[in-house]
Amino acid sequence: MQRIRLRYTKRGRLRFTSHRDFQRAFERALRRAEVPMAYSAGFTPHPKVSYANAAPTGTGSEAEYLEIALADVRDPDMLRVLLDESLPAGLDVVDAVEARTAGLADRLTASVWELRLDGVDPADAARAVKAFTEAGTVEVQRRTKNGVRTFDARAAVVALECLASAETYSSQPDRPTGQPCAILRLVVRHVTPAVRPDDVLSGLRAVADLAPPVPAAVTRLAQGLFDEETGTVTDPLAPDREAAATAPQPAAATAAATAPVPEGPA
Repeated sequence: MQRIRLRYTKRGRLRFTSHRDFQRAFERALRRAEVPMAYSAGFTPHPKVSYANAAPTGTGSEAEYLEIALADVRDPDMLRVLLDESLPAGLDVVDAVEARTAGLADRLTASVWELRLDGVDPADAARAVKAFTEAGTVEVQRRTKNGVRTFDARAAVVALECLASAETYSSQPDRPTGQPCAILRLVVRHVTPAVRPDDVLSGLRAVADLAPPVPAAVTRLAQGLFDEETGTVTDPLAPDREAAATAPQPAAATAAATAPVPEGPA
């Protein structure tokens, strides 16, 4: 059995697809691309697909991950192309590696998010960010299936900063112009209970009365292991690439590479 790890995106209007919608679309793409999937045992076999830490419905993402198990060996790059062609535009498979290490989900410990606050002056956003980061705790509430839950949104936040105004993004057609716009960059650890971007926005409202007039446009830029020394979120597929680069070549390939080239006629 071969295991392949994929990174995919949710862009544009596809950010509003739920995780279940994506699962259905991805399984159809597997059939269209004729991927030789491995299946679970039992009366109702299912293709072996493992999803990891999916982004909430309504948020975009450049860094979603999953792992599939194959019954036959396939080239990861070719598989990526076939799956990408079989999915709708916006759900794009952008990376694929063969799984050579354990624990992909264990390497998804933090995320980097971009929050676009249309109608918010960057100076007001910067003041709210300062109040949030200087606070010891920021209690927020979230409605769950078990009722309203109160928790601290500050402890999981590694970094929060106000980056720029709308002028920086005026060349992008989906960015509104002619009105104030603040861009926030958020780095948050994956803890329990999970702290989501909308929880941080609730925290900004609690500490500084910052309330965007329209819902924020939220995009996950990266997720992976948080490096304490550099303060960055690292690529979770890097260990698999490194393992592939240092893996010994099969004996047949090594023999072919070292065999003497026969001389032609003089």
